[in-house]
Amino acid sequence: MRISRFAASLLAVVAVCVVSGAVLPLAQSAPSARPSIDRVLDNLDKVRVPRETALSPDGLHVAWVIDMAAGGTGIYVRDLPSGTVRRVTAGAPTSNARERGIAWSPDGKTLAFLSDAAKKIQLQLYAWTYAAPAAAAAPRKLTTAAGQLAHPVWSPDGKRIAVLYVAGSTQETGALVAYKPDAGVVGSTYDEQRIAVVDAVGGALKEVSPANMFVYDYDWSPDGTSFAAEVVPGSGTDNYWTAELYVVNATTGSVRSLWKPPFQIAWPRWSPDGSSIAVIHGLMSDEGSNGGDVVMVPAVGKGEAVNFAMAGSARSLSWKADGALIVDEYIDGKSALVSIPPSTGQQTTLTSSLENYTGISVATRANVVSAIVQSFNAAPDVYAGAPGKWTNQTNVNSAITPMWGEVKSLHWKTDIGQVQGWLSCPAGIVPAQKYPMVVAIHGGPSSAATAAWPARWSAVLPSQGYCVLMPNPRGSYGSGEKFTQANIKDFGYGDLKDILAGVDAAIAQAPVDPNRVGVIGWSYGGYMTMWAVTQTSRFKAAVAGAGIVSWQSYYGQNKIDQWMIPFFGASVYDDPDVYARSSPITFIKKVKTPTLVLHGDRDSEVPTPQGYEFWHALKALGVPTELVIYPNEGHAISLPEHVHDIEKRLVAWFDKYLR
Repeated sequence: MRISRFAASLLAVVAVCVVSGAVLPLAQSAPSARPSIDRVLDNLDKVRVPRETALSPDGLHVAWVIDMAAGGTGIYVRDLPSGTVRRVTAGAPTSNARERGIAWSPDGKTLAFLSDAAKKIQLQLYAWTYAAPAAAAAPRKLTTAAGQLAHPVWSPDGKRIAVLYVAGSTQETGALVAYKPDAGVVGSTYDEQRIAVVDAVGGALKEVSPANMFVYDYDWSPDGTSFAAEVVPGSGTDNYWTAELYVVNATTGSVRSLWKPPFQIAWPRWSPDGSSIAVIHGLMSDEGSNGGDVVMVPAVGKGEAVNFAMAGSARSLSWKADGALIVDEYIDGKSALVSIPPSTGQQTTLTSSLENYTGISVATRANVVSAIVQSFNAAPDVYAGAPGKWTNQTNVNSAITPMWGEVKSLHWKTDIGQVQGWLSCPAGIVPAQKYPMVVAIHGGPSSAATAAWPARWSAVLPSQGYCVLMPNPRGSYGSGEKFTQANIKDFGYGDLKDILAGVDAAIAQAPVDPNRVGVIGWSYGGYMTMWAVTQTSRFKAAVAGAGIVSWQSYYGQNKIDQWMIPFFGASVYDDPDVYARSSPITFIKKVKTPTLVLHGDRDSEVPTPQGYEFWHALKALGVPTELVIYPNEGHAISLPEHVHDIEKRLVAWFDKYLR
């Protein structure tokens, strides 16, 4: 193993393992007009990101969770009529506790939330009652749980609070975190995330939903007797893609399956009249990355589920007291709020813009909505007000300015129809000059590049003189469910066709040098990067993060194999040819493109052998390559020192081969 001098000096700090066929020194001189990468990353790190919003049912108070400058997260509440803002915390004012999971009581007077202020790592449930500032009381601690708590929801009568609970667990749920190393009999134990209930005055948590059933999301019935729940038997990490809609009795815990969906479901929400449960339904590749149509399922189990097809992709759902359903929709690069009365199914757009809305909260009894709003030009802030007339409630990122230039929404046509994407270029671009371009392919594939404040390489590369194309090829959200499902059993073919057509569109509309184009991606984007360099010589440099080189071996290595069935139509054992057809290893001898390979060492979604196999093949074929393994990291690289190292390495790689 050979390690570059830069990495050797860094090794003691970040313990990065570099496996290299051709050493790439990171310390390269940059053009004087380019800001240092450290300066760009420092600018990104200063952004205080809002994480959640919650409106009281009467629309008078908005709460939000936001990153704190000193670390941790903080909760703030604004009285909208007076504008008064205060911090709500279970710790000291200088605490850097993790606080989240905000939820207002039905009467709008009490805010429930989770905090680890009492004991680091362990979250507990608290309640804080709103009062005039002079009479404000400290939050009340309601639980003494040992395990993971998430997603508090008040009962309709305000007397109980439900949470998702993983008893005894010290690790966050989900496949993005670093997995626990296996020991003993593999697969014999797994975490169970159950619905638990506590009295609003405090006390012991009572687990309600059955053992051996993992609950992803849930909602109370209007009468408080039951829960609508997104549930799967067995391990939650492995089996999200087979989850069904269940009804769980809130007293006995008895369950009945209400609907077995053809694809995946998310966001079950019970209608105010109790007659139906709304869910998002579609082809989804990751739990929590929602997109699809809206489906109404009869709550009594009689009648057919009714599908309300969306022109784009639904991301979250909220009911109004009058029975209207508010849908957060991503459509053709835009975010929109859409109202759907179930009685007619008529869709009315309340507001739409080339921004990105997340953290949507809807006041059930007032015409007020809150959201986290951001764009390529504006870092995220909390907004609240009438849809389309909301105003910012936070202004913590106003001093942070873009270090990139204009970002345009592009459209181009392929055999599937119109495809959308984004083109970001450096600031102060000179039209007579030709610039190198990197194609950044999003993960998923059921996901989308949105009009969000750039992070990592989508911010760093334009600051260093690169244009960046962020395409949304078939398989992405934003163009309807048929478009999202268009890459089933066709990975790497139609989607690459869409991406290459996007490269042509970018070259036609911007001063891009067609001979200096690179490609980068993580997860599905990493796979597409590996795939692209086996199919075309158009890319002169590539960076593949957590990519898949062989679907055949990957099927037996990863810890979430059930996700592959909806996309490939069968298991690898039943239809090996469909997997081989889309595997980069099948065409590996065609690769000529220098490729940097990046990976977390405890990645359960894409295990490190995939990175090793691709790197090993390129090294054996004499193609310039380098493999970097980041220790104690899962699928999502999280440690700041590792994030910074990645950005410096990829810029150095592209500088070497594209400049």
